[in-house]
Amino acid sequence: MSPQWLQTHYADENITILDLQPAEGYARVHILGAVNTDFNKWRQPKPKKGMSLPDTRYLIELIGSLGISKDTHVILAPIGVNANEMAIATRVYWTFKILGHKEISILDGGLIAYSELPEANWSKQPVPVNRVDYEAMADLSKAPEAAEILAEWKKGTSFVDYRSEGEFYGKVGGARPGTIPNSKNLPFDKLVEPIKGGQFLSLPEIKKIFTDRNIPMSGPQIAFCNSGHRASLGWFVSHELLGNKDVRLYDGSMAEWTKYPDYPIAIPK
Repeated sequence: MSPQWLQTHYADENITILDLQPAEGYARVHILGAVNTDFNKWRQPKPKKGMSLPDTRYLIELIGSLGISKDTHVILAPIGVNANEMAIATRVYWTFKILGHKEISILDGGLIAYSELPEANWSKQPVPVNRVDYEAMADLSKAPEAAEILAEWKKGTSFVDYRSEGEFYGKVGGARPGTIPNSKNLPFDKLVEPIKGGQFLSLPEIKKIFTDRNIPMSGPQIAFCNSGHRASLGWFVSHELLGNKDVRLYDGSMAEWTKYPDYPIAIPK
């Protein structure tokens, strides 16, 4: 979603702008009418997995506390300074999609891009929120567990590692460096503008990157990184921008995979 579209529609009755800044940033300035949420509340530590998708009941309570109903059009507004900031938005976006939420968008370029509009509307006043009963239609098959990921690997499904080249090639890592064998590597920050790092590349540029790296743009695919944060940006680009509805995010990623000694790891040559 463009900043220009948001500027025209930000006051629409069915829209909630979800500000993804830390609380102190929100207190300094935010888009008029935006509601703040702490990204740390959208992931929780779980055994073996590290920071992972919380339970559905918890998420229902969290989203309801933000005044969001199943019919709300949610606009995710990260700061937008770099790929890591945009991955905060894509991770929350993925979570909403797991819950079956229909209307959700990401502000391309984040607050930085919005600030470039001469008519941008800012506020320092927190927005009062009325809790609502959020209704979810969760589909946890979109968040496959480790055993299913291993089964997909054994079938020869396409895997994409969205970590850095250093991590992919085992130059950086813990006790079991390397990657899931036969994976392709696409560092997640290659999918945003190199200067305006909070803006996604154009569709032709994205397609060229996938083609150059021999990464399929359709068909079953598993996106992973270390904890499911960076890979959520790759998942978003593949699933939403390229339209590959068969790509899934491996939430546990390498933080979990490496804890199973019989799960294969390789250092590509």
